[in-house]
Amino acid sequence: MEWLEEFSETRLRGGPRDLSDHCTIIVEEQRMQGGPRPFRGLDAWFTHDDFLRMVKKEWKGLGKMQFTDKLKALAAPLRSWHKNNFGEMDKKILKFEEEIKKIDDLVSTGVYDATTEARRKALVTCCERWYVRKEIQWKQMSRSWQAKEMDRNTRYFHNIALTRRRNNLIDTLVVNGRMVRNKARIKIAIKEFYKDLYHQKSSPLLGFRDGLVAKIAEEESVSLEAMPSAEEIRQAVWDCESSKAPGCDGFNMNFIKRC
Repeated sequence: MEWLEEFSETRLRGGPRDLSDHCTIIVEEQRMQGGPRPFRGLDAWFTHDDFLRMVKKEWKGLGKMQFTDKLKALAAPLRSWHKNNFGEMDKKILKFEEEIKKIDDLVSTGVYDATTEARRKALVTCCERWYVRKEIQWKQMSRSWQAKEMDRNTRYFHNIALTRRRNNLIDTLVVNGRMVRNKARIKIAIKEFYKDLYHQKSSPLLGFRDGLVAKIAEEESVSLEAMPSAEEIRQAVWDCESSKAPGCDGFNMNFIKRC
């Protein structure tokens, strides 16, 4: 586990065996350079007292825009707010731990009064709050909901998230019968594959064949084309699991429900 945490982007692959009954193990560092990081809403933001007030202020400041465009525009101030309030989380925790240790060292030398006790309690409360925030963030990134809430098992979620990231990395791809390892060529191949797939006249993935779709009854047609009520929309949203995979705009259902 210590190796995986230190070298999170390291992978192993088997080399050629040739005439031997063994193959070499090649250690590679696969740095993930997929372009700019996409925006992702974090559940940990709701633990900050000022978050909802900030969202309300920024939302009103955007004026009248289409809802999806407004969400997209909201991402920029949220990024900035996250950097100012949640950036360098480990350093913040370390700072509180060092301050707590200093007080404990003073107590061990006999320096102890009500002020010292109150300061230590305040520091412990702040440190615990950052531990909880860190756990919520890594739990969301790992997409693991097996452990109970607030068990502070941050390292478990951290390792699950790193494992997911390694497993999701596409470092090789067979294109036209040839093994490709160049990242730029892999991106182009994936883009062209889906571009071709969604422009085909016959696509099992899209559920039709040769451009023909079986007719449905007029009653069913009217039902499908009817505008949903506000209550039906709300019910559909609230039935979704709050912290699962977000949409393409980066906002998960937890953000939509609570904001």
